[in-house]
This record gives sequence, C-alpha cells and structure tokens, in this order.
Amino acid sequence: MAEYQRILLSRLRFVGDIVLTTPVIRSVRAACPEARIAYLGDRHAVSLLQGNPHLNEIIPYDFSRPAALEQARVAWLLRRRGFDLAIDMFNNPRSALLTYATGARVRVGLERRGRGMLYTLRVRDDGRPKTPVEFYGQFLLAAGISPSAAATELFLAADERASIQALLPEGTAPLIGIHPGATWPAKRWPAERFADLADRLAGSGYRVVITAGPGESDVIRRLLNASGSAPHVLPLVPLRALAAAISRCSVFVSNDAGPMHIAAALGVPTVGIFGPGEENIWFPYDPALGHTALRRDVPCHPCHLDFCPRPGDGYMECMKLLSVDEVEAAVERGLLF
Repeated sequence: MAEYQRILLSRLRFVGDIVLTTPVIRSVRAACPEARIAYLGDRHAVSLLQGNPHLNEIIPYDFSRPAALEQARVAWLLRRRGFDLAIDMFNNPRSALLTYATGARVRVGLERRGRGMLYTLRVRDDGRPKTPVEFYGQFLLAAGISPSAAATELFLAADERASIQALLPEGTAPLIGIHPGATWPAKRWPAERFADLADRLAGSGYRVVITAGPGESDVIRRLLNASGSAPHVLPLVPLRALAAAISRCSVFVSNDAGPMHIAAALGVPTVGIFGPGEENIWFPYDPALGHTALRRDVPCHPCHLDFCPRPGDGYMECMKLLSVDEVEAAVERGLLF
C-alpha cells in the first residue's frame, strides 16, 4: 500500500507472543514492499527477529533501565522516525503511550477504556476464540492490509547454527530437545516425568539435550536428581543461541512456553505440553508438519491461572494425568517428519 511509507510494528513483551507476530511482519511487507518497516519490543525477545528480511529496523526497549528514562528515550527515537502507520499489538498503557508518541497519522490498537483514545483506529475484538495469528490479523485489517501469511518464522545465520554445535551432545543419532521450564508453575509438567522421558529417549539411542531459561535452575536440578541417565544440559545462553540449539533438534518437547514457539517457527517438529492453557488457541501449528499438542481434560480447564489452587489429589491434575508414554509416543511421531 503506497500510502504507508514508514511503518512501526510493536509487541512489547514476551518471547512466544513476539514469535507469534511474525506472520504480521510478512503480511505487511507483502502489502507494502517499498515501505520502511521497524519493530519495537523487549530487547531480549526482539533479538529473535534479527535477520528477518522483511524488517528494516529493530528498536529494542530495555526493561532493565528506569522506566521513565527508557520510555522517554524510546519515545524521542520513535518521534524522529516519522512513522505514518503504527500498530500496537500489546495494548498496555506503556505501549499505547509509545504508539501515540510516534505521531503517526494512523495508529492501530485495541479499544480500551482510557487509552483507546490514543489510537486513531480501534480494534473491537468480537470475543470469539482465535489463535494469536488470527487475533493480530484484526489489526492489519483495521489498517486496510490483508493478512496474507499464517506461519510463524525465525531466521538464523549458518554460523549461528554451526557455532552452537560445541555445546550440544556429540554423536550422529537424532537430537531430542526437552524444555521442562515455564514462566508459571501451573504450566509445568512434573520435572520427574521429564526425567523419565529423557531416560527413555536416551535408552532408545537418541541424544538428549535439556534447555532452560533464566530462573529455571531449580527445575533443572529436580530433573537431574530424578534422572538415571544424566542428560546433557545446555548452559544458559542468549536467546538466539538457544534458538540455534533448538534448530539442531529433530524433535523438541516443551511446556507451553516461549521455546515451544521458537521451535515451531524454526520448523522443528514440536511437542507442546498444555495444562491451564488452551492448545487450540496457543498452539496454531500444523500436525501435518509434525507438531503435536498434548492436554488431558479436567473439569477446571481452562483456568488460565499461574498457580494451581486445587487441594489434595486435584492439585495440578491436568498435568499429572498426562503420562510419559503419551509424550514419548508424540516424540516418536515427530521423528517421522
């Protein structure tokens, strides 16, 4: 669309959510092939967008800096860019103010009491269940852009893929990645079951690598204490190095967390383990490409809670009902792709 020459896309936070906006990036580039397109987001998470051929610029927001100083710095930078279209896919007060600060003549965001007035085009979601890809498509339609892409994607350089090899287990057998962590405890399948899974896969002759993010050392410790095979643990590495490690896997098993979305976006057959979340929404990945979402039904699903409040045997029932046999079978299916 010739009317948009300088475009800002923004999803301020959360690794998985930013990965899930990559179809928006491709759709905007298809509609506006000559435009300059920038992306604003958390400096760690947006590192995943480096190398994306559809972006001209990545603008990192540093949440470790004092909020007033960083918001002023980024607002000044955005204003200088002269955007004529800004699409805010996060829609919290900070992102709404930054979108307003761009001065773009077209500013797209959700209708929200108070901050909705900071947008010139307000999206009113109809409340029907949608995948994030479908949800973000509404923002494009509001701006007159057709959503033309649905698949998530990340781009890694050959040297990034090669350099991570030294941190992975040696050998030529298929490599299975396992991510036992998640931001919230309610989303974590028991570490002891991940340990059992790792032992079984190692016993079948596969190489196994355990991945972790910041603050997940306790989960890793519990897994290692319960394992009899001493699985290989990837050291804590920057996000793009983690993505490079995942890209070397034949199958990746993960709780409902950012690395699950990274794996699928890299084309790695992915097994997603769900508890309180809705896999029909948060796992928009094609089974025909080797992806599998696993969830056992319980009366309280979906609870959307960060911590399970049920007492006694009901505690974390959705996770405890999912057996190692089921996850192992999903891994074996993934290896066929």
